[in-house]
Amino acid sequence: MSAIVSTLAGLLAKAFAFLMVANEIRGLVLTAPVFYGLYQAGGTLMAIWMAICSLAGLALSVIVPLYLGKRVQRLAARMAS
Repeated sequence: MSAIVSTLAGLLAKAFAFLMVANEIRGLVLTAPVFYGLYQAGGTLMAIWMAICSLAGLALSVIVPLYLGKRVQRLAARMAS
């Protein structure tokens, strides 16, 4: 039974890692319009503030899954042993 759980946890970890890589690519794609908008606005203070806020939101959408992924891996490792 533990071998099945261990195999399942390994497959879930690999799927989660793939989804995290896809999330990173999504984050890179979504930052391009932010920088283009900042360039088009001429670098005004409001445009810079909006770019910072947008990029912070994108960073959180990448950092939070990474943090949760590490916690899930630790939990899976504890359950497997």
